[in-house]
Amino acid sequence: MKQYQAVVIGFGKGGKTLAATLAKAGWSVALIEQSTSMYGGTCINIGCIPTKALVHDAQQHHEFAAAMRRKSDVVGFLRDKNYHNLADLLNVEVIDGRAEFVDSHTLRVVTPNGELSLRGEKIFINTGARSQVPNIDGITSTPGVFDSTGLLDLETLPAKLGILGGGYIGVEFASMFAKFGSKVTIYEAASRFLPREDKDIADAVLAILQQQGVELVLNAKVQKVSPSQGGVAVHLPQGEAHFDALLMASGRAPNTQGLQLDKAGVKVNERGAVVVDSFLHTSVAHIWALGDVNGGPQFTYISLDDFRIVRDQLLGAGLRSTADRKQVPYSVFMTPTLSRVGITEEQAREQGADFQVVSLPVAAITRARVMNETQGVLKAVVENKTGQILGVALLAVDSHEMINTVKTVMDAGLPYTQLRDQIFTHPSMSEALNDLFSLVK
Repeated sequence: MKQYQAVVIGFGKGGKTLAATLAKAGWSVALIEQSTSMYGGTCINIGCIPTKALVHDAQQHHEFAAAMRRKSDVVGFLRDKNYHNLADLLNVEVIDGRAEFVDSHTLRVVTPNGELSLRGEKIFINTGARSQVPNIDGITSTPGVFDSTGLLDLETLPAKLGILGGGYIGVEFASMFAKFGSKVTIYEAASRFLPREDKDIADAVLAILQQQGVELVLNAKVQKVSPSQGGVAVHLPQGEAHFDALLMASGRAPNTQGLQLDKAGVKVNERGAVVVDSFLHTSVAHIWALGDVNGGPQFTYISLDDFRIVRDQLLGAGLRSTADRKQVPYSVFMTPTLSRVGITEEQAREQGADFQVVSLPVAAITRARVMNETQGVLKAVVENKTGQILGVALLAVDSHEMINTVKTVMDAGLPYTQLRDQIFTHPSMSEALNDLFSLVK
C-alpha cells in the first residue's frame, strides 16, 4: 500500500491548485481523477470555459459547427495543460480511477488496470457536482434529452430547443442557442422568473430574451417527455410541444455518490453535500472538502478561495476562513451579461434598511453606444446614512468586468462616492459607474 502525505480526490480548481502547492512545498501527493476527460475539473471541461467560448462565438455570429470545433480545441488545450501542470511535478502522482473510502485514512481506487489501495495522512475531497435529473417520466430514456454536458457535445444546431428550468443555467443556454439561431422555449415550474433577482431586473432579462426569440412558460407542469419524429415531445396539461433537443437545466447536486463517506466517518447533509466548518474541515479532523462538493456557492472562484483557506491551515497561520469572503459576485453570461453583488432592493426592504435605489439605462452609456450594445440597465442600492453600497445589479455588456470593481469598493467598506468620483478610462463601461452613483441624492 502506497502512502502519501496528501491525497486529493478530484482534479477541480481547488484540488489541483492545492496538490501543486503542497508538492512544491515538498509533500508527497496523490491526485485521483476518475475521468481522463476531466483533467482540470468542471470549469475547464464542461462548465465555464466551453460555455463562454460558445457564448463569445454566438455573439460574433459564428457558424455553430465551427464554434463547437473551436470550443473543443480550447478545452483540449487547457485540459492537457492542466494535466501536465501536475503530472510533471516531482512529488505528484496522478492516478486515473474511481476512489472510495475504506476507512478514514485508506482509499480503494478502481483503475483501468485493476484495483489499488493507498493511504493518506490528510485527504481532500474535491469531487465537484453533477447535473440533477428532474423527476419526470421518460426523462432518462428518451433520446435527445441532454444535461448541460451533453448539449456541449452537439455537432448540429437544434432548430428547436426546449429547456427544463428557467434558472441561471437555463438562461445562459437559452440566450446562447438563440444567438446561434435556435428557437428556444424555457419551461419553468415556478410562478416567478429568476426569483433571486429584483422583479424589475428579472423583467429586463426576460424582455431581452424575448427579443432574441426565446419563449418562457411559467407554472410549467411537465408531465412526461417522449420520443417524437426524431426529436423530443414535452407533455403538459395544455398539450404537447416538439423539439429537436431538450436540455435539463434543473440545477446541480454535490458529487458524493460512491465515495463511501460513511466508512470514513464523513458526514453529509440532506442534499448529499459534505458538511464542513468555516475552515472546510469535515467531521473528520484530517479530511477537508473543497469546491462544489461542500455545498457552498458553485463557482470556480469559490473553489479557488477554498484552496486558499486550506493552504492557510497547512502552510500558513491557519486564520483564513469562509467568513473572510464578504461579498460574492456572480455573472450570468447571457447576452448581455447579468452580474450582481450584495443584496437586492427586495432584500434591503425586508431587512428594514434605510436606503435609496438608483438606476441607469445602458443606452445612456457612451461606450455601449460605441459597441452598439445598448440593452440593459445598471441598478444600485445605497444605504442613506453611511453611503455604503448594499448591492448592485448590472445587466450590460462587459458587466462581468465591472462587477469586480464594485465588489472591491464594497469589501473595502468605502462609500458609493468612491465610484462616483473615481477616474476611469474613456470610453469604457466602468466609467458608467460615475454616472450611476452620481444619481444618489
